[in-house]
Amino acid sequence: MYSAGVYLMLRRSLVKLILGIIFLSNATNLVIFVSSGLTKAKPPFIESGQTAISDVADPLPQALILTAIVIGFGITAFSLALLYRFYKVNETEDLDMVKEDLE
Repeated sequence: MYSAGVYLMLRRSLVKLILGIIFLSNATNLVIFVSSGLTKAKPPFIESGQTAISDVADPLPQALILTAIVIGFGITAFSLALLYRFYKVNETEDLDMVKEDLE
């Protein structure tokens, strides 16, 4: 997913740039999820009368992924708004066409 994201980000089209950013965001979420370790464990709650927690799931990677999803959604929404404004002003989404117009 990283290579597809980098490939799309290197294209001329702004739509492909945004898709590349989405791919990179999702790939990073998967890396965090896999690196946290996939184990079957109990939720991190202490039952009444229990003093020690054993064999519980780590909530930190889940919180990081949830935060990364929200941030990625915000970046995607912002970049789509910028793309809309760019297209409205320049009437193209191809960066080479904008370069030719400036010359």
